[in-house]
Amino acid sequence: MSAKWYLGTGAQNDVVINTSVHLARNIREFPFPARLTLPEKLNVNSVIKNASDSIGDYSFNYYEMKTLSQAEVVSLAERHLVSPEFASSRDGRALLLTEDEAVSIMLNEEDHIRCQVMYAGFALDEAYRTASNIDRKLSQKLEFAFDDKLGYLTQDPTALGTGMKASVVLHLPALVTTSQITKLITTVSKLGLSLRGSYGEGAAAKGDMFRLSNTITLGISEKAAIENLKSIALQIAAQERAAREEIFKAPVTEDRIFRAYGVLKYARLLDTNEFMDLISLVRLGAVKGLIKMECAQIEALMIHMQPATISLSVDRPLDRAERDKLRAMLVRKALI
Repeated sequence: MSAKWYLGTGAQNDVVINTSVHLARNIREFPFPARLTLPEKLNVNSVIKNASDSIGDYSFNYYEMKTLSQAEVVSLAERHLVSPEFASSRDGRALLLTEDEAVSIMLNEEDHIRCQVMYAGFALDEAYRTASNIDRKLSQKLEFAFDDKLGYLTQDPTALGTGMKASVVLHLPALVTTSQITKLITTVSKLGLSLRGSYGEGAAAKGDMFRLSNTITLGISEKAAIENLKSIALQIAAQERAAREEIFKAPVTEDRIFRAYGVLKYARLLDTNEFMDLISLVRLGAVKGLIKMECAQIEALMIHMQPATISLSVDRPLDRAERDKLRAMLVRKALI
């Protein structure tokens, strides 16, 4: 079995957690998914699945979403392998997924194809190359809906053009602590980007994890969008590092980190929000060399300790109290 992508450590991992590139595509001969009947959706799934078999560099597992349990589908969303909207309805939808979960292709979400490539660390060029390679090979088997003026045609008009959304997930605890994050969210919105919680929304994002994404797809090339995102991501990472230097001048920062580590190491109950707040501080301490934990181990914990995913680890439904108890036990074991 292949190691999952998040068990690796990529470039600039002190701030950058992961990178992803999404491409939205539609097959010319079919209406958008919202206009398809269930049998037509199943036909689209079959057509795309057959086309994916020709992508020799990638081996996909194929899942009809209706065959998965609710917990399995929600866990896919928690791991950012499918969108929450895709998880909300399973009829006529399917997923192509590589063993390492680095490449996922949603079938019949808003568009016929939503291809996502996700790598650890700061890897926009690599993710874009992989996504483009898959897109090119699929286009040899499928005729995508394309207009010379509008570019790739998508169900959502705001995605017209490149149909590409690229994202970088950033760990920004110092910018949150110094109350700079709200202003930053407003600033990047003026630059054709969005900054929102990777877990949760707005400035109150769980675990201080924020997703920086492009919002402009029309009138700009894919490469230009990637370069703009790279530039802003690097500037934010530099601001976060400067803010970290400032907050570590106060002894309270180190105290908060070790208190967080102590709670995680000895707690008997941990809800999701508390866990994310505490593990964010522990990650900051690990990056600074105060706590001996690998960042990849922390990223894996963040993924595995989400509600539906933790329930799947014991293969039975858990109520909230049982999840909180199991989460605390698993985290204690990880910190021994």
